[in-house]
Amino acid sequence: MRLIKCFAGLILCLACLVSCNEKPSGVLSVTSEEGIDSTVQIIKLYNLPVDSFDIHKGVIKPNQFLADILLSYHVPYNEIDRLVKKASDIFDVRYIVSGKSYAVFCNKDSLGKALCFVYEPNATEFIVFDMRDTINVFRGTKPVEIREKVSYGTINSSLYQTLADIGSSPALAMEMANIYAWTIDFYRIQKGDKFKVVYTEKFVDGKRIGIDEIKSAVFTHFKDDYYAFAFEQDGFVDYFDDQANSLRKAFLKSPLKFGRMSSAYTSSRYHPVQKRWKAHKGTDYAAPHGTPIMSTSDGVVIEARYKKYNGNYVKVRHNSTYTTQYLHMSKIGKGIKSGAKVRQGQTIGYVGATGLATGPHVCYRFWKHGAQIDHRREKFPPSKPVLKKNQPAFYEFIKPIQTKLDSLESGNVVS
Repeated sequence: MRLIKCFAGLILCLACLVSCNEKPSGVLSVTSEEGIDSTVQIIKLYNLPVDSFDIHKGVIKPNQFLADILLSYHVPYNEIDRLVKKASDIFDVRYIVSGKSYAVFCNKDSLGKALCFVYEPNATEFIVFDMRDTINVFRGTKPVEIREKVSYGTINSSLYQTLADIGSSPALAMEMANIYAWTIDFYRIQKGDKFKVVYTEKFVDGKRIGIDEIKSAVFTHFKDDYYAFAFEQDGFVDYFDDQANSLRKAFLKSPLKFGRMSSAYTSSRYHPVQKRWKAHKGTDYAAPHGTPIMSTSDGVVIEARYKKYNGNYVKVRHNSTYTTQYLHMSKIGKGIKSGAKVRQGQTIGYVGATGLATGPHVCYRFWKHGAQIDHRREKFPPSKPVLKKNQPAFYEFIKPIQTKLDSLESGNVVS
């Protein structure tokens, strides 16, 4: 795999000599994962004599720097210095990260001096350090293939595990949680709940690198079907149900994407620290230390500090009706202070156990007209539906998509 990427970088260097119109973004078009075979394909594709080099591939080791690698391939300090200075506007070599792939292209003589170095900062980009003749450094982008996929299944334990079991990307669970955040409480998913989803995935070199977007879905929760259709109006894409209502409501169901509800809102609970019965006017969500805590809606921070029992906490006023509070943070998010504006889904802190707490969790408190209430019992108004002028086009658009979703079987399948 890395050999393909190495040759991609070298071909890009050589292509510039052949045609000044050749662009880095179009250099890599072979998706085979077999290194030697792919090399042959690339040579035939570009008809370039790259077989005259010795190629050495590797992975950046902890505390390894560019100079460490190039010195071992007989590149002198003064040349490395010029290379680093030349690269400064393209890529700061101080940010070469351990675990990332690289390749060195060397002469086939007895010295084996490096002529070209290729570094991959992520799955789609590569940096070419060309040391032949005039030193040149440039960034290339590998083409991303978008494939439409279909997944559907019945949940036995969790959505994440079900997706993993059927061979679909577990990252799809995060995307679905984002879409249904206002509609379905993912902490209360039941055994027997079902999902069907049509989405697109991104592939590079034939390898899956992430979810592109969810195009449509239906989630069956407590025997009710919740549809989601991506629809564009007025230049923006949003998700709507089968009645043209937006899936976005005023508040997220919880301040964490995933976790476990460890204690509900109640008028009487035995406090694990104080060892006495008292009201618990909040909802506790247990999660690993450091898990991001999100503001459940847009608003303005009115408190962000530490108190003896609350620990590190943030309080947000959303409007004249609603206020929320997030307790026991390990730390408050960067830039989160009194007067700061926050957006729905923005990270405002991280799960911890500061204050009166026995383990890492966030205590989520909710006020309506100044009185604390159980947010899970509150019915929030939806955001704007599909505009009336766009509804005929919307219903025509979703008709075949809904038919496709409804026709999918209920077994666990990914395609």
